[in-house]
Amino acid sequence: MALKVLIAPDKFKGTLSAAAVAEAIARGWRHVRPEDRLELLPMSDGGEGFGEMMGRLLGAEVQTVRTVDAAHRPVTVEWWWERRTATAIIESATTIGLALLPAGRFHPFELDTFGLGAVLQAAANAGAKRCLLGVGGSATNDGGFGLARSLGWRFFNRRGEEIQRWMELAALARVEPPEAPARFGEVVVAVDVQNSLLGPSGCTRIFGPQKGLRTGDFRLAEQRLARLAKIAEKQCGFKCANECGTGAAGGLGFGLRCFARAKLESGFEVFSHHADLAVRVKVAQVVLTGEGRVDEQTFMGKGAGRLAEMCRDFAVPCIVFAGEISAPAQALELFRRAYALVPDLTSHENSLSAPAVWLAKAAGIAAAEFEA
Repeated sequence: MALKVLIAPDKFKGTLSAAAVAEAIARGWRHVRPEDRLELLPMSDGGEGFGEMMGRLLGAEVQTVRTVDAAHRPVTVEWWWERRTATAIIESATTIGLALLPAGRFHPFELDTFGLGAVLQAAANAGAKRCLLGVGGSATNDGGFGLARSLGWRFFNRRGEEIQRWMELAALARVEPPEAPARFGEVVVAVDVQNSLLGPSGCTRIFGPQKGLRTGDFRLAEQRLARLAKIAEKQCGFKCANECGTGAAGGLGFGLRCFARAKLESGFEVFSHHADLAVRVKVAQVVLTGEGRVDEQTFMGKGAGRLAEMCRDFAVPCIVFAGEISAPAQALELFRRAYALVPDLTSHENSLSAPAVWLAKAAGIAAAEFEA
């Protein structure tokens, strides 16, 4: 009997986009079960691919704006505009993403979020009543300081000198709001993590190393961000450093919350709402999902894990594909079946050189083994 199959994976970070993952899974599954009806729905919880996917869901048009990347190199970036509802969709990774920078060339102390402000300003100039902003995949750890400066906020030290680099924030004494604030309506930030700004589970210690921060850098970075949070609270009443999600994207969640009055929401929930995901899951007979690595973050509510929980609510079997699975037994408590490319099918080197090929093979095996 033909099945209705929903294929809704996230990206395999560093190798395949969510769309490419969906296509590879579909290819492998269709080879074994050609009679099934497949619906491909690549998903994003706020990181790379967020703009394109949300733009497609809302029927938005691609726009471009000139700005600078995290290292202040000139770039032209895309954002998406849905004219009927005056909704702007912005993906910060297209401006300040880590993937845009040469590996190892820049230290996070040299990088900031300044360039993202031009994209928000373009949305404001278009008359945006609402901005959907995905913040995953950033190269930065500046707490949104650069973004605030680009929006007109000014920061001064005790001598009255203006601070222009986030590593100078240890001397921050005063913050001044912009004379003419940008007007971009409601800003909804899709965050893919729930970490707060500071402390052992804050942005610096948890995500800093993947951006190039070393253990010896942690104290310096924390001092700067703590000072920013203290003065922002004291002078502007922005008491939000302990809120969930403010540590997203190197503290960009905090900066947007304070200096753009944004709301922080689960990236999965933002995607789910606009994709009518619950409706799609409810009518499916099997759901296929995936991400580069199934690990503790999956079990704690990252995209694939949240999708599996939704499938459980509707008694729909959910199968996951991953490059690697850190805890196979735990994965099987969440998913009907779990397939890892490494080490089940191939080596780590092969999985990186031809991920779509091995992913299609895994999907073919799953299709052959599936029992409704």
